[in-house]
Amino acid sequence: MNKESVAWMSLLFAGLLEIIWATTMKLSEGFTVLTPTLWTIALLIVSFGLLAKAFRVLPAGTGYAVFTGIGAVGTVIIGAFLFDEALSGWKLLLVTTLIIGIIGLKQVTGGEKV
Repeated sequence: MNKESVAWMSLLFAGLLEIIWATTMKLSEGFTVLTPTLWTIALLIVSFGLLAKAFRVLPAGTGYAVFTGIGAVGTVIIGAFLFDEALSGWKLLLVTTLIIGIIGLKQVTGGEKV
């Protein structure tokens, strides 16, 4: 596996961990519940470590946009299913737009100077 592939995998896992730490942050009720608070902190550290690893190879703007996009899309989905947050037609359309943007950024990023 080449450096760029490893960077993209690191970025993917960083984004997935962002979904989990955002969820544990919600469960921490403003950092007033100890166990979810500790999970949030631990997952944040690992997530940002993976993001930093990806930044060694990928352009920062692309990497950060993909990272936050994965986190945003996943957190909206988790919020709808775990916390009964509204998932309107507009929200679905906008989340779909985010997904298209993430895929697009992956497709056009390659060989760019960092």
